[in-house]
Amino acid sequence: MMSPRIYRVEAIILKRKNVGEADRILTVFSKQYGKLRLIAKGIRKITSHRAPHLEIFSRVEMMIHRGKTLDIVTEAQTLDGFYQLRNNLALVNGCYYHCELVDVLLPEKQEHRDVYELYARSLAAFNTQEGMDITGSCEQFALALLRMLGFLPQTRELSSVQIQPFIESISERHMRTYHFLKQD
Repeated sequence: MMSPRIYRVEAIILKRKNVGEADRILTVFSKQYGKLRLIAKGIRKITSHRAPHLEIFSRVEMMIHRGKTLDIVTEAQTLDGFYQLRNNLALVNGCYYHCELVDVLLPEKQEHRDVYELYARSLAAFNTQEGMDITGSCEQFALALLRMLGFLPQTRELSSVQIQPFIESISERHMRTYHFLKQD
């Protein structure tokens, strides 16, 4: 059975990369399809109506058209912009750490609704709480994510200093955002 040429997803923006004069490649984590790489054509033009909706950490609903190499974002509507957390640099660092964790630990195009719900709840908690232990929250998120994905058995515990080396051994790459998280 062929997949539809146009589909709708609820997603959280993980990262973005500028391409050409006006386009941007987005990595998103969607509720329905898992991690996706998409292209938003013309998003960097001043007249773009989609640009404010496609910012990092935003939870959005998107209409996507299947493309030859990358699928194309044709519409976007913000469901939750998590605007409060953007005023606190420590919270932004924690959110970037979450984004990088989801990006390095999840394969593309595999649905993980449980991880999506955990991630959305975590961003909402960052958005509503002042004075929270950001590093502790990030460690708890990392442990929960590792358990959900089957990398860490329920019976095994990791100390704070063991979490990051464990994640880097799984992903086989150095995580850039962890350094900023520890600068609180």
